Amino acid sequence: MAVQPLGIDHLVLRVADLPRTLAFYCGALGCTLERSREDLGLYHLRAGRALIDVVTLDGPLGRAGGRAAGSEARNLDHFCLRIEPFDEATLRAHLARHGIELGKIERRFGAEGQGRSAYLRDPDGNVVELKGPRENGAA
Repeated sequence: MAVQPLGIDHLVLRVADLPRTLAFYCGALGCTLERSREDLGLYHLRAGRALIDVVTLDGPLGRAGGRAAGSEARNLDHFCLRIEPFDEATLRAHLARHGIELGKIERRFGAEGQGRSAYLRDPDGNVVELKGPRENGAA
């Protein structure tokens, strides 16, 4: 039997400031804290059917990864969250209330085909792409 990916289960980000990270992912992007293991410095954030796990740099898991990544030493190019609705004015206003600037909206290809998306950065400098639904007739 061949392996067939069904979607992203989770990704793990090492973070320097847990409260800022939770405010970004839960407050601004609508994720929810599903489970935590404070003994490991591990927090599981629900993002639809997937999880974004965050580990604190000063926790056991985070320390095992060495120094924090920076603008010259990233460990992830970006990841994409599929969102709905994707209304530019509403999205920009919502993010602005959280002090977050949304980049230029462009048509990009993703798991569902072509659709509008834009990039932003989380508190640790990780690039997050927010992607809307597939455009009608676009492959």
